[in-house]
Amino acid sequence: MALLPSLIQGGMGAGISNWRLARAVAKEGQLGVVASTGLDTVLVRRLQDGDPGGHMRRAMAQFPWPAVVERLLSRWFRPRRRATDGYGLVPLYRHRPDADRDATVALANFVEVWLAREGHDGEVGINLLTKIQPPTLPALYGAMLAGIGWVLMGAGIPRLVPGALDRLAMHEVAALPYEVVGATAPVELRFDPAPYWAGADPTPLRRPKFVPIVSSHSLATMLLRKANGRVDGFVVESSSAGGHNAPPREVGRFNERGEPVYGARDTADLAVMRELGVPFWLAGGTGTPAGVAAATAAGAAGVQVGTMFAFSRESGLLDSYKAEVFAALRAGTVDVRTDARASPTGYPFKVVEIPGVAASSPDRARICDLGYLRTAYQRPDGRIGHRCPGEPVDQFLAKGGALAETAGRRCLCNALMANIGLAQSRPGEPAELPLLTAGDELKALGSFVGDRRGYSAAEVVAHLLAGA
Repeated sequence: MALLPSLIQGGMGAGISNWRLARAVAKEGQLGVVASTGLDTVLVRRLQDGDPGGHMRRAMAQFPWPAVVERLLSRWFRPRRRATDGYGLVPLYRHRPDADRDATVALANFVEVWLAREGHDGEVGINLLTKIQPPTLPALYGAMLAGIGWVLMGAGIPRLVPGALDRLAMHEVAALPYEVVGATAPVELRFDPAPYWAGADPTPLRRPKFVPIVSSHSLATMLLRKANGRVDGFVVESSSAGGHNAPPREVGRFNERGEPVYGARDTADLAVMRELGVPFWLAGGTGTPAGVAAATAAGAAGVQVGTMFAFSRESGLLDSYKAEVFAALRAGTVDVRTDARASPTGYPFKVVEIPGVAASSPDRARICDLGYLRTAYQRPDGRIGHRCPGEPVDQFLAKGGALAETAGRRCLCNALMANIGLAQSRPGEPAELPLLTAGDELKALGSFVGDRRGYSAAEVVAHLLAGA
């Protein structure tokens, strides 16, 4: 891609921004993005469902570690799975090294990127949440093995990721600090590719562009000055964007709907962004032709758009949920609320509310069996444990968690899998319910959808760039 993209398709997890969506956008000359969040679980569940179309196995055949592929196929692939059977689970991540777990993550990210890049020469990126730390290094390496061109990271401060990309491109050991509550000494997460190559000498990999997702000009300035490697640009995301939002600077203020209140201090100064000398894209409320024009007039290279792409035909969201949203848009009954308590991360989270559509709620039986959003903490005996305010309350309290932290929490991990048709079922329990998310601009999507039953990612690109 000679020119910078005008559009970055949002990296919506888990599995919403899948390989089909990223591929469709990249074929239109814009930056298609796959979401890394939970891809190991997504891969093994697709395999347990028989790998419809054979796409997972086609990509797995290109992975350079055949022993890893053989082991995963033997364990997870099932030609047919009864609908009443629950999915087998990958082990929860622990701090101690787990070569098999890391290999599964690397393979899952390779598969998604390889499929997204198949059959065209457009650019593909991958989106990771900084908050989800243990899978980061193997996920990046697997994506790089598949030729990823861009890495986007939000929900945290990824200051040391650029240096890790440099090392992974040379197949060297990479390390990142592990945030452990109460730790009395620094803790690291390390990933060494060498043992997987069994003595082979692989050629250096393409080092992808690194683009942090920030909510403030001050964070962008800090990252540009203090990152341990090259930063190639920024996505500047406002509080109207879908998914997780950065908390407001002024805490404790809520409107009549119980939503956190954002003020002038939460708005990035675009004059400062222009002075940084690297490209930036605006996100949140920019998914219109006017939004694109305004962003470029303000000095941005373009915009990142999530909501419009999330409901396109190619996205991983179940078609039945897309239809429910379209019907609610036509009826004027859809709502998007910023829930300050829903996410176990503590970040505000946008929740789509549709009358009559059952969604995961705080009343769900608390089961934490995916664990992506758990927090690491140091136990009294010095060992590292993991806890989540969405897990059973007695377990959370026994691990030193505060009771107030459990109020209103939902299990995003399982709900997001339900969003894409991979809901877990357990004996004696109802199947996991979804929890849809979108930006505030969802309400305006109705004018674009009209009476249509759906639309393509290519139509979104054409619509947004019509006046460019």
